Amino acid sequence: MLWLADGGLAAAVSSAGGLGVISPLAGCRPHGDAVQNLSTQIDRAGAVTSRPLGVNLPLDLREIDLLLDLILARGIGIVVTSAGSPALYTDLLKSCGVRVLHVVSSVKQAVKAKSAGVDAVIAAGVESGARNGHDEIPLFSLIPQVADHVDIPVIAAGGIADARGMVAAMALGAHGVQLGTRFLASRECIAHENYKKAVIEAGDTDTVITLRSLIPSRSLKNTPFTRKLMALEASGSTPDEIRQVLGHAASRRAGLEGDLSTGEAYCGSSAGLIREILPAADIIRLLVEGWDRIVTDL
Repeated sequence: MLWLADGGLAAAVSSAGGLGVISPLAGCRPHGDAVQNLSTQIDRAGAVTSRPLGVNLPLDLREIDLLLDLILARGIGIVVTSAGSPALYTDLLKSCGVRVLHVVSSVKQAVKAKSAGVDAVIAAGVESGARNGHDEIPLFSLIPQVADHVDIPVIAAGGIADARGMVAAMALGAHGVQLGTRFLASRECIAHENYKKAVIEAGDTDTVITLRSLIPSRSLKNTPFTRKLMALEASGSTPDEIRQVLGHAASRRAGLEGDLSTGEAYCGSSAGLIREILPAADIIRLLVEGWDRIVTDL
C-alpha cells in the first residue's frame, strides 16, 4: 500500500472505526516530494475525520528525517515503522508522545522491537502482499510464537480479509489485525481499476513470491511483469540484472497507472477471498458483524 494508502482511504477507515494509516508516497509522483505529499494527505484526512490516524514510515525512505519532523509537527499519534531497525527512532517518537508499532516477520525481530521500546508489533506472515521476511513464516505459526515471547500487543497481518481470519488470529494470541489487500479493493482506494479488477479476479493460487535474491515480495502471479520476473529467476539472473528490470517504483506503475506489463502488482494471498470492491465502511462493518456472529456461535 506504499503508493496507495492516501488520506482519503485513511479517513474512510478511521471514520468507520478502524485505524487509517497514511503512506508518505501515496499518490506521489516518482521521485516526488514525499514530505509535501504527506502533509497534503494529512490535511485531506483531517478535513474528513477527527478520529485518530497513523502514518506508515518505512525507515529506508531517503527523506526520513524530514518526514519525522513533519509527523511530530502535525501531532500524529501513531506511527508504523518497518524496513529498518526499530531502535533508530522509537525513543524520539515516544518522547514526543507517539505510539510506535513495528512490523516484524520473526520472533527474533519481535524481541528486538520490544527491547527497542515499541508499543506493539505487527507480525506479518508470508501471506502478506509486497515485501516479506526472508524466513517466510506463515502467519498462523508466527502469531502464537511471537505472542509467547513478547508482552506487548501483537497485530496480525497477512492473508486476512474477513471476520473468520480476524477471529482465528485473535484466538492464536493477536490483539488486532492489519488488512492491506482487502482495502486495496475498496472504493476509496486510489489504486487503478486494472489493478483492482486483477485482485478480485484472482483465486487461491494466483499470488507468488518473487525477488528472493533481493527482498522476497508477494505479487499477483498471472501478470506479464511477474511472469517476466519468474522467468529471470528461473534462468539464474543475478540480483543486478533483476534490479535493471525492476527499475524505479515498479509497484507504482501497477498500483497507480494500472500497467501490469511493466509494474509489480503487489497482492496478499487473501485475494482469493475478495470478490467485490466495497466501501471501506462496509468492509469494517462486515468484520464486526462477522466477528459477533462467529463468536456467538462458538
